[in-house]
Parts: sequence; C-alpha cells; structure tokens
Amino acid sequence: MTAGHLAPQPAPGPRRQESRLSQLAGRVPLYKAITVAYFATVFVLLLAPLAVVIGSSFSAPASEGVSMSYVQFPPERLTLKWYREIPAAHYHALALSFGLALCVALASCVVGVPAALGLVRGRFPGKALVGAILRAPLQIPHVVIGIAFLQLYHALGELSGSHLQGTLFGLFLGHLFLATPFVIGSVGAVLQRFNPRLEEAAFMLGASRWRTLRRVTLPVLMPGIFSGGLYAFIVSFTDVPVALFLAASGRATFPVELFYSMEQDFNPSALASATLVTFFALILLVVTQRIIGVDQLLRSGSK
Repeated sequence: MTAGHLAPQPAPGPRRQESRLSQLAGRVPLYKAITVAYFATVFVLLLAPLAVVIGSSFSAPASEGVSMSYVQFPPERLTLKWYREIPAAHYHALALSFGLALCVALASCVVGVPAALGLVRGRFPGKALVGAILRAPLQIPHVVIGIAFLQLYHALGELSGSHLQGTLFGLFLGHLFLATPFVIGSVGAVLQRFNPRLEEAAFMLGASRWRTLRRVTLPVLMPGIFSGGLYAFIVSFTDVPVALFLAASGRATFPVELFYSMEQDFNPSALASATLVTFFALILLVVTQRIIGVDQLLRSGSK
C-alpha cells in the first residue's frame, strides 16, 4: 500500500457544495407539491359525499308546488323548504339515538375498563381465549350479530315468556355487545404503556388500593377511556344492521328512520335531516375541543 492511498481525500470544493444545495432546494418544492396534492385528493374523496348531501338539501324544485323525489347537485336554486318539512319522526328518532348512544357509551366504559384491567394484568388460565371472545364482535359482520340477537331473544322469549325483541333494552344490549370491544382495546393499549411505579409510589405513601385506583390509575387511563367511549357512542349512533332486526317500528333509531325514508318515500327532507346531524356533530366537536380539549384527553399520560 502506497502513501498515496493513505492520504486524506480532498474536501469537496465550494462549487460542488453549492450544486448539492441547489439540487436539494429544487426537490423541496416538488415534495411539497406532491404532499399537498395527495392530502387534497384524500380530503376531496372523504368530504365529497358530505358536500353532495349538504348541497342537495338546499336544492329547490324546478317550479313551486312540485315535489322532488331525486337528488339534484349542484342545486339550480336554493331553498329552505326541505328543512321546514322534516318529519317529526326524524326528531324523535334523533333524540332516541342520542340517548341510546350515550347510555351505551357509559355502560361500555363501566364494562370495558375492568375487562381491560383483567386482560392486561390478570394471570388466569384461558386468558388468550377470553381475550379472543371479547374481541370477537369486531370481526363478526353486524348483520350476523343482528340475526343472532334476534334468534336469541326469540329463544329466551319461548323459555321465559319475556320478549326482548322490539324493546329499547334489547337494542341496548345489542349495541353494548358491539361497542364494548372498542373500550377494551383503547384502555388496554394505554395499560400496555402504563408505568407500575406510579402505583407503587402511591402505595408507599400510604394510599389504599381504591384511592390509588381513583387518583392514579384512572387519570392515566382517561385518554383510553375517553377515546373508547367516543368510539362506542359513534358505533351505537350510526348502527343500522343490528337496529333493523331489534328495534320496533315505532322506536326506530335515527339511521334506521333515514333508511326507511330513503327506501319508501324519498324526498330531500331526509337529506336536510342528515345535514342537521352533520352540523350538530361538528358543533359538538368544536365545543368539546374548546371546553375540554380533545387533544389533551387523547394524549397518553395527560393530567
């Protein structure tokens, strides 16, 4: 090996460095343009159906006194006629769906939090099987779940004489079956990152198990509880297949009532109802963000 091979390589000259910087500077706008185009396409695909529904709800018929049985987008003329013609059944169904979804979210948190604690921290035979059973509703089609609950209620009615099909409690149990796995999954994910030294420190300072659970464990689990409860609320509020089988004709939920309206005597008042619910969801999200702070609640380890 000669001395020439051991000599250090000369540093790149200033011209070479300037050329590399110019190449990088030329690529940055291209990357930004691709990123903006990609996310713009995604947002358009996600929001286009909502834009069609909202725009069609303000569409006026070609002439006064003519009823529309189709969707017209973009609207030729604007009107609030369909908002004034929203049936009272839609408002009743909306109130029913909101109350039912709220009860399902609360009950799924009551059931799901202890189940997640048992699955993550428990040591018992058959733990994997129990976990698979609790996650099964996520993998079963909702139509199959609705049929299964309907058959179960018929069998229980023949044995005991109490029929749950067509009752709010029967629909509540079906939605609870659908929503609880979301709470178990979200709380279990937080528990996997939970630092047990926090509880040990509370025990060393003289806190009881109940006080440690209330003041240490549950506040740390709150992001998972909130996100799981939110998912449970959405699953219950937007469910159609299970409610079609379990709800009574006079106690239909809001999505089922919209489904009947679209199927039987469609007019843009159904689109107006869907638009009001969309605006209500957006306002609720903004108010929650302003008062509570969704980003704070969803941040693991929040105070």
